[in-house]
Amino acid sequence: MPEKIFWAVGIATLASLIAGPFFIPLLRILKFGQSIRDEGPKSHLKKAGTPTIGGLIFLVGITVAVLIAAAKPISPVIWISLLAMLGFGLIGFLDDFIKVLRHRNLGLRAWQKLAAQLILALLLAFASVYLGRGTVVDFPFTSLKIDFGVLYYPLIVVLVLAVTNSVNLTDGLDGLAAGCTMFAAIGYLVITIAAVNYETASGGGTAADLPVFAGALAGGCLGFLRFNFYPARVFMGDCGSLALGGALGALAILSKTELILIIIGGVFVIETLSVIIQVISFKTTGKRVLRMAPLHHHFELGGWSEKKVVGVFWSASALCTLLGIGAYIGMFR
Repeated sequence: MPEKIFWAVGIATLASLIAGPFFIPLLRILKFGQSIRDEGPKSHLKKAGTPTIGGLIFLVGITVAVLIAAAKPISPVIWISLLAMLGFGLIGFLDDFIKVLRHRNLGLRAWQKLAAQLILALLLAFASVYLGRGTVVDFPFTSLKIDFGVLYYPLIVVLVLAVTNSVNLTDGLDGLAAGCTMFAAIGYLVITIAAVNYETASGGGTAADLPVFAGALAGGCLGFLRFNFYPARVFMGDCGSLALGGALGALAILSKTELILIIIGGVFVIETLSVIIQVISFKTTGKRVLRMAPLHHHFELGGWSEKKVVGVFWSASALCTLLGIGAYIGMFR
């Protein structure tokens, strides 16, 4: 297993580094440039025209790495994880493509996007349960387990829709979403290795080969940062952010750590809460709590440089990852 993980991380990183110089000029030729919202920070207007749909870079890297490094025959958990990632990536690609085609910042209609995500989330939940994951949910820091039965399915739908859209909201600064996802993937690499060892000792389970997928996810994000870190040469677009959210959701479900994802993805949670709080405050009082939502824009407008905001958020993501690993360890006490 250690060798497979090493190869997964290495191949995903290398494949993404190789794919970047191919996709970025191609996206420029096709004029797949990013449209910038007028109501956003004025400093972002200079980013208009930067190639988008760059998520294809790490999607290629991750897919190639997993298919090469995973044990043969490839296990169902790998196929489920890959299809979840690519399925959400396809939704994002269609959204991005419409934006580029119509030269606007809105792609798919909200209900179309939500409906597609809902269907994929349900398919992911049913496939995981069918595979043997069951409907029991473990609670972080404790040995408490609750069988949600049929209520497990709406729980998973909410979780998957939340994580995919949270990563999407976080993708507002160069390298922010990719870096935070990389730390989350490293956390799940540690957790899934522990899960595989536990299941091997107890017999059976659904975590086999998940460390390979987690490692490839981390490697793909690392390779992509070569082109996405400030000043970004390419943006991942919804194609990338929704795919990353789908990948994290699959890892959480198949490793039976759905609630720990809330901790490991703490930055994504805070970013989403900042938007919710801002909207509620403005709708009820007419006042804004933050200078701008999501939270990263609040600090930007407060005078922080983009690199400083990303660095602080990366540090917070690393801390959330450590806390999530601790929460997982606490479940076995």
